[in-house]
Amino acid sequence: MNGTCITSWCLRRLGLGLLPVVIFTTSCGTLQNERGWGQDAIYPIGWGRVGRAAKNAVLDPVTWISAGAAAVFAIDDFDEKTSDWATKHTPIFGSVSRAASISDDINSVLEAEVLATVWLTPSGSEVPQWGLAKIRGGAVEYGAMESVRALTSFGKSATDRLRPDETNRRSFPSRSATKAFAAARLSNRNLDSIEMPPWLRTSIKTGNLIAASGSAWSRVEGKRHYPSDVLAGACLGNLVTTFIHDAFMNLPEDGRFSFYLEPAPRHVLAGISFEF
Repeated sequence: MNGTCITSWCLRRLGLGLLPVVIFTTSCGTLQNERGWGQDAIYPIGWGRVGRAAKNAVLDPVTWISAGAAAVFAIDDFDEKTSDWATKHTPIFGSVSRAASISDDINSVLEAEVLATVWLTPSGSEVPQWGLAKIRGGAVEYGAMESVRALTSFGKSATDRLRPDETNRRSFPSRSATKAFAAARLSNRNLDSIEMPPWLRTSIKTGNLIAASGSAWSRVEGKRHYPSDVLAGACLGNLVTTFIHDAFMNLPEDGRFSFYLEPAPRHVLAGISFEF
């Protein structure tokens, strides 16, 4: 083994050895309330927080836009016409076969990001506390993903909708879309707890939603789902994970959604504000 090879080997071993240290160092520290991410997860349950989480989940733009769009596509034969057009032209992915398979790759990346953001959230500087906080927070997010999977399976069995390619009757809702939007939502929530420039956080969040949308649309181009299938999946994945995360993580509330009224001499201003 020459000197260059020895140096390369040493650097690789050093890098692997330092990786746990880098991860721990990056994710130590605390949140704005001086508690670690995940430290207060699961218990105690604050029923006021649960109610606010339910409201946030329903009023989240991804939830109601997806639900509304799914309802529109269910009108007449708009669903079938759009599906036929997508599989004929494949405007994004170029072929039906490529479109049908690429969603798995996108979803794998999004799910890996959930794990990465869980590790990078600040969970305290003491090793036992840090580990327990990660386990508790991770359990909430795992529970959210499993709840989405269970509800999707129930929906498929209950609706018994035939797929566009007629392979089976498990078209509605799209499992790929629910998984993609559930993972994107959890990653985006975790990013709120990680210290970084606001422009970078916003860029990553936007990229996650674009990737989830791409995963959903690929199932339409791949002739595996109708548009209403993937839109319902997006709604379900976002709704369930938003609710479970916000209700049971017990993180500091930052006013993601708010409704306000501002009186003026001759009128009243009303508005809403939210973070995605």
